[in-house]
Amino acid sequence: MARKTIHAAGGIVVRNGARPLIAVVQRAKDELWVLPRGKLKLNESALAGARREVVEETGHRVRVREFLGAITYRARGRPKVVQFWHMQAAVNPSRDLMKDIMAVEWLPLSAAVRRLSYPLEKLFLRNVGREALRQRRHRRARHAAKAKARRHAAKTHSTKSRRVSAAHGRARKVARHSARAGQSNILRRVLGRLAP
Repeated sequence: MARKTIHAAGGIVVRNGARPLIAVVQRAKDELWVLPRGKLKLNESALAGARREVVEETGHRVRVREFLGAITYRARGRPKVVQFWHMQAAVNPSRDLMKDIMAVEWLPLSAAVRRLSYPLEKLFLRNVGREALRQRRHRRARHAAKAKARRHAAKTHSTKSRRVSAAHGRARKVARHSARAGQSNILRRVLGRLAP
């Protein structure tokens, strides 16, 4: 008889700074270093479970980014699937760690890979960690490009507004002049009719 699969989820959690750092946590039950992750609750989606586990184990609120992949292995004779998302951590913690976690360390990618206790997690982080950091750089470049485009649009709009205002000013002058000229012409015509 096939044994029921255990479903779990977690995150490759990145914290910004001068150099991006990745979270690894030390479990209290065996003092091993792992990626923040845990079993899903009944009827909990993998994404919701991943966010919940990461916040509980790191103490940091996170913004979930893209799905990075999954690892599978056997745990106590049962198949286990752990799905991971790239997550962006808030700079400061927002809560205490759960009692099952002894410590959290924020390390550069290579140091985080070395710190992990399980070879499968080391291999996974080595492969997807680069992608997560690359996505972060691309996202920062896109944000910078969007900000530059907004500044350019605002500057262009401002320049156009000045041009339109100048054009309106000239048009008003011409209209006033035309109105005066028109009034003069009408006055001349009226005076011309009145003249003997």
